[in-house]
Amino acid sequence: QAQLVESGGGSVQTGDSLMLSCAAPPRAVMWYTMGWFRQAPGKEREFIAAISRIGTSTYNVEAVKGRFAISRDSAKSMVYLRMNSLTPEDTAVYFCAAAQPGSPSRERTSYDNWGQGTQVTVSS
Repeated sequence: QAQLVESGGGSVQTGDSLMLSCAAPPRAVMWYTMGWFRQAPGKEREFIAAISRIGTSTYNVEAVKGRFAISRDSAKSMVYLRMNSLTPEDTAVYFCAAAQPGSPSRERTSYDNWGQGTQVTVSS
């Protein structure tokens, strides 16, 4: 199974930006569909964005409202989540996940490899 390691979380103010990174084993990003999820205290894990191995992406439009962008660097086996205009509602643990090749899925059950998560805290 792919070992995924997230980084880039932190404590920021409303309106700030963050770039989350997910390091995957060599060639994993070239093969798998990669996704980002988040889980706030007391809430279900929520889909944020996903990108297929051919670059097709999909977003939880209601949650991100055009503020987030997923990207990947296959050569470095990295996946990124750029987050702009952060609000306190974005406070959560953010997880990177990998799914078998295919169209980017919004379903948590499609992903069988997960990182440990990185905390993002946005204060007003």
